[in-house]
Amino acid sequence: MSVTERGDNSFLCVATLAERDVLRYTPAGIPMVGATLTHLSEQLEAGVKRQVGFELQAVAAGQIADRLERAQMGGMFRFTGFMAKKNRNSKALVFHLTDFEYIS
Repeated sequence: MSVTERGDNSFLCVATLAERDVLRYTPAGIPMVGATLTHLSEQLEAGVKRQVGFELQAVAAGQIADRLERAQMGGMFRFTGFMAKKNRNSKALVFHLTDFEYIS
């Protein structure tokens, strides 16, 4: 079974850009920036309204990192990307951003 046959790993989250690290570069010269996203919403689960709130660690690379570095702190964005382990030996997940757009 190939990786693509295992299923899609797309993730979309509307969140506030709460914190942002300083832009850095990999040894290959690729820009990278980490961020903390904050999500608050009301969701419907089993017919019952539920308040949902969480912080999510995110990382952006390349052109997305350059854009994220200039994004408005505290602004609301629609982020898209995929989830992956923080590193090979970690169980913690990180949201890898592939795009985002400003909402308000």
